[in-house]
Amino acid sequence: MFESVGFGVGSEQIRVFVSYDREHDGDLHDRLVEQASNSTSGFEISARSRARVPTDLWDEGLRREIREADEVIIICGEHTDCSESVGTELRIAREEERPYFLLWGRRELMCTKPATAKRAEGMFSWTWEILQSQIFTIQRAAQSNERWAALRRAKATPSGSPPSRPSATPSQPRFSEAR
Repeated sequence: MFESVGFGVGSEQIRVFVSYDREHDGDLHDRLVEQASNSTSGFEISARSRARVPTDLWDEGLRREIREADEVIIICGEHTDCSESVGTELRIAREEERPYFLLWGRRELMCTKPATAKRAEGMFSWTWEILQSQIFTIQRAAQSNERWAALRRAKATPSGSPPSRPSATPSQPRFSEAR
């Protein structure tokens, strides 16, 4: 199993699963590992793409690693559209409702999105500033969505019926009269 990389302060590190084409883009993964090891990065690589073994145990392990990550970074290279494993990892990230973003891996070359990517999804340029901004922006959005979901659950009544509203009594004026 791949060990976490990142040496930030405390346990506030954002855990990232890194999806990439193992056959063509190992150098891009290594570049991200190096950036994550920066003590001020704020994120750690908790897991990464691994060689595909078509078994239920492999699928379950991959799903668990993606579910346990706070978010997923998909590094896009020249051949990402042909990588079955990257497409599978993106599909699982969606199924597990993990936030993710696509990162343009090679500035000088035409990079492709995974075959399972949505047409409207764009790739972000890979600079240190953009990388950190995307990681923290996605994390804040995910936390906000979790808070809203918790509020909705808390407001739900056990019977599933909508909460009752207090009825107005005839003795209570609906508005104050001007005198």
